[in-house]
Amino acid sequence: MGTLNAIMLVLGLLVVLVIAWLVAVYNGLITLRNRTDEAWSDIDVKLKRRYDLIPNLVETVKGYASHESGTMEKVIQARAAAMGAQSTHDKAQAENALSQTLKSLFAIAENYPDLKASQNFLQMQDDLKDAEDKIQAARRFYNANVRDFNTKIQVFPNNLIATKLSFKKYEFFEIDNVERQNVQVKF
Repeated sequence: MGTLNAIMLVLGLLVVLVIAWLVAVYNGLITLRNRTDEAWSDIDVKLKRRYDLIPNLVETVKGYASHESGTMEKVIQARAAAMGAQSTHDKAQAENALSQTLKSLFAIAENYPDLKASQNFLQMQDDLKDAEDKIQAARRFYNANVRDFNTKIQVFPNNLIATKLSFKKYEFFEIDNVERQNVQVKF
């Protein structure tokens, strides 16, 4: 009878340990998923700030270089595409296109000394640079959370639980090789 009680106690402890482990893994996955979602939300906030700066920048350049309307239209279209992108992959591609069109806009400014000297334009350029720096920091934070979450759902034995509970990998918010070069805007 004493042996049977000992076996039941051991089995009971094993069941409690397995349940505690399942709860810990599940809670860890939920925590990492929420952190990753929060990091993506932070990127959205910073991108919105960038999107809000662009129309003012375009209008300022338009005042000095109205015959460059093709480039300005491309910036406006790229901004609209970036704002409308839904998936992480689509958002990254749209952001890369927007960055390229902004480079074109700043290249136009090189040809207009009055524009380069405009205090309003210089302030917007500083604001945009600050927004870009904050986006880059938010992107790094998001990607670190994605790495941690994806690792957690892929390692054994967590992957057994993650698969059963339909946890899916997040995509990294990556930039193209063209974007990996330092942007130099000279005024």
